[in-house]
Amino acid sequence: MKILLIGASGTVGSAVATELAQRHDVVRIGRNSGDFQVDIADPASIRQLFEQVGRFDALVSAVGSVTFKALGEMADNDFILGLQNKLMGQVNLLLIGREFANDGASFTLTSGVLNRDPIRMGASAAMVNGALDAFVRAAAIELPRGLRINAVSPTVLEEAMGSYAPYFRGYKPVPAADVALAYAKSVEGLQTGQVFIVG
Repeated sequence: MKILLIGASGTVGSAVATELAQRHDVVRIGRNSGDFQVDIADPASIRQLFEQVGRFDALVSAVGSVTFKALGEMADNDFILGLQNKLMGQVNLLLIGREFANDGASFTLTSGVLNRDPIRMGASAAMVNGALDAFVRAAAIELPRGLRINAVSPTVLEEAMGSYAPYFRGYKPVPAADVALAYAKSVEGLQTGQVFIVG
């Protein structure tokens, strides 16, 4: 399969690349690195990416920015980052990418644990993750041509605990390699409309 991996240089993306490249042609895509570049917050950039890479069999999105800030300090603009980037950026990967996807292609998005188990300063992330999970379930029942869509919703990564440990006390972190298996399940399996919870 030809797999487009967006966020290939990140912690999750690197683990997904390691897992899937053993069996497939993985096209590595990043904001500033990789085989191709894209700004997922910009629909024109997304369209340009697909015009460059052409037809594909699977797309994995392991990207998305949100604002982490105390709710009492959050203003409208603080929520816009997550809405434009992690939410609509990934939604637009499907909306635009479906034009370039081969029949039966899959889309795998990334949400996360915080809509199920919130933390301090995580209101924006919780809101966006919940919206992504709901979008995946709803979009799956309307996609034509055998197209599939799933989300992977990991807890905090072992590799990220150096930075995030103060916010995730009591959480059991998971290694990125374990999270990568959920992406492989989405890409190589047959399920659609699923949220694969890891951790």
